[in-house]
Amino acid sequence: MKFLKTQVIVNPESDKGKTRRRWKEIKEAIKSFIHDFKVEFTEKPFQATEIARSAVKSGAELVIGVGGDGTINEIANGFFEERRIINSDSALGILPSGTGCDLTKSLKIPRGFKEALKVITQAPSTLIDIGRVTFRNRDGGESERLFLNVADFGLGGEVVSEVNQRRLERKASSYVRCLISTMTRYKNKRIRVQVDGRELPEGEYLVGAVANGKIFGKGMKIAPAARLDDGLFDFVLVEGMTFREFCRHGWKIFFGTHLSHPKISLWRAKKVEAMASDEQDVLLELDGEQLGLLPATFEIFPRRLLVKGYV
Repeated sequence: MKFLKTQVIVNPESDKGKTRRRWKEIKEAIKSFIHDFKVEFTEKPFQATEIARSAVKSGAELVIGVGGDGTINEIANGFFEERRIINSDSALGILPSGTGCDLTKSLKIPRGFKEALKVITQAPSTLIDIGRVTFRNRDGGESERLFLNVADFGLGGEVVSEVNQRRLERKASSYVRCLISTMTRYKNKRIRVQVDGRELPEGEYLVGAVANGKIFGKGMKIAPAARLDDGLFDFVLVEGMTFREFCRHGWKIFFGTHLSHPKISLWRAKKVEAMASDEQDVLLELDGEQLGLLPATFEIFPRRLLVKGYV
């Protein structure tokens, strides 16, 4: 398939800096599939959004992100301006080069560069749903962000925050270590939740995961039946657990067998609203990045973004 105008956006620091060191190999792989393309490297957070927005406005038919879930999230946000898609014919391609790359698992995009490029150039352009979350930012004001895969509040936000503070390698084993260490001191948060306008019982919760894709947290199958194109979130809500309960049952999430637990409920919804019932901060993360806190409102927009992959 021939693309008349292709923009490649590279996060050189992704995959613990391996993307920078392997760029020559990656570039040669891209050349073997796409002969004419432009490349820009990111140098600071959220720059990928600016580059993608400029490329789409300039008529790019294909924007390829080279990086992990955070990089792809930034690029996807660049396809939109003032809540509207800039060019509905522009497609997003993903060349996984990060430590997690959880979104690619729902899109059946393989990890190898050449194998992923086959998907980018040969797979159909698929319209997928996107999520939008309005939340409290670190300065106390209100912010808005789009997400493609999973947003969650509670324990997940704390884990990502600890990974960042420790400056650990962002790989699955590091995430699991932080997950366990965070859980040893984590206090379940008292939260109020509404699902499509229905008020759920106020209570102490461990995690609320608003899932568009199936997998998050470096391989955890939080919503094993979720689809990227069904117009609904799979909202997984986990009631408060003790550390012992978590150790006994938490491993099930890696196999997607956790939903039968009596303290875990699944809701399929278009809108989820959550707020802390007291003065405690409840951290929020989306697509692997910790960006703010509750209160937050999550809304889904069906089949809004073209992505190269198989749903």
